[in-house]
Amino acid sequence: MTKILFVCLGNICRSPIAEGIAKKMAKEQNLNYEIDSAGMSSFHKGATPCENSQIIASNNGVDISTQRSRPFMHKDVKYYDYIVGMDSMNIADLKGRGVKNPIKMGDFGYDGENVPDPYLYSGFLGFEKVYEMIEKSMKDFIEEIEKKS
Repeated sequence: MTKILFVCLGNICRSPIAEGIAKKMAKEQNLNYEIDSAGMSSFHKGATPCENSQIIASNNGVDISTQRSRPFMHKDVKYYDYIVGMDSMNIADLKGRGVKNPIKMGDFGYDGENVPDPYLYSGFLGFEKVYEMIEKSMKDFIEEIEKKS
């Protein structure tokens, strides 16, 4: 079983979307993956994904409504095969917490771009852009994992 953890700052927008997309793709491709998400901050611990993340996911056939924010924990370092950060700051934070080879989501299909915080855009547009970026990156990421299997 391949274990994957997606990480962003608060675990209420980007990483829950990534978790949801990955679970959907894994199910569609009958892949044996354990998938979760976490935040570098514990500020939103126990919260559901933000409303706009739930809406954009639902609009694309992905249900993330039952997810709950949790902070990244030391035990995650050894447990997960792949730890995927959404931006350069997440990658730096992960390295600072002992993750030797964190992966940046934007390294897949986006030449290392950050998956931006959707709140940097006005209105719902940011969530649409982030969803599209994660979905495209996820296809390439899963393809890469499967090549190594």
